[in-house]
Amino acid sequence: MHPLLIILIFVVIIWGTYSLAAASDRKKKRRRALRAPFAPAWEKILQNNLPPYQKLSPQLKEQLQQYIKLFICEKSFEGCGGLTINDEIKVTIAAQACLLLLNRNTNCYPKLRTIIVYPHTFVDGKKGIINAGFRSNTARLGESWTRGIVVLSWNSVKGGATNFKDGQNVTMHEFAHQLDQADGVADGAPILKERSAYSAWARVFSEKYEELQDKAARGKKSVMNKYGATNPAEFFAVATETFFEKPRQLNKKHPELYETLQKFYEVNPVEWL
Repeated sequence: MHPLLIILIFVVIIWGTYSLAAASDRKKKRRRALRAPFAPAWEKILQNNLPPYQKLSPQLKEQLQQYIKLFICEKSFEGCGGLTINDEIKVTIAAQACLLLLNRNTNCYPKLRTIIVYPHTFVDGKKGIINAGFRSNTARLGESWTRGIVVLSWNSVKGGATNFKDGQNVTMHEFAHQLDQADGVADGAPILKERSAYSAWARVFSEKYEELQDKAARGKKSVMNKYGATNPAEFFAVATETFFEKPRQLNKKHPELYETLQKFYEVNPVEWL
């Protein structure tokens, strides 16, 4: 046998053994996290920083707590701009991100590795903040990267969490992008349960996206933020914010869009009002 082939086989065996060991360690870590009781201090953070939490059914509360434990166990948080990461930051971000996962068969943002948190608005292009390979040097509240990173402004995160009626929530916005980017493309179409559902999704979202574009161009008001008219990916993220924060208004103005989002997210936020 050729020496190079022997080396290649050896490398493959070593890498396979390492990968299996790493996967086993992750499973053990997950099991420990899920078995651990939900900390009373974390429960208090949810009660103070997430108004919908009080209205969730016991089953949804338990789901949310389990997802939060997994999220904090598996994701890395990095403070920038002098911000020190604490439990309030972790739990508040995780809770809002995981509201998007309730009742759905999902693996808790498997491609996401790191959440970078600034105290206030940040400027992309600084401290390694690079968006799609270019630097724009503009102030941002949040960013979602296809490379497993979400960047957030803490004051915007907390403001969006505690004011759950204005239709603006930077955490949900950026994590909607993560759901959208799960297939590797940010196009406003997340991974759906059934292939047959994509045609109905495309029809409803295209129609409502064009409608929002028209309203934005004419300076007309909409229940959805006009930023959603930027592109289909931003429309999905803005529609998600509105669905969770202004469900009654969205259902009244755009019932078909609301129904489509309800089928995807498998919750009815009207019940949490």
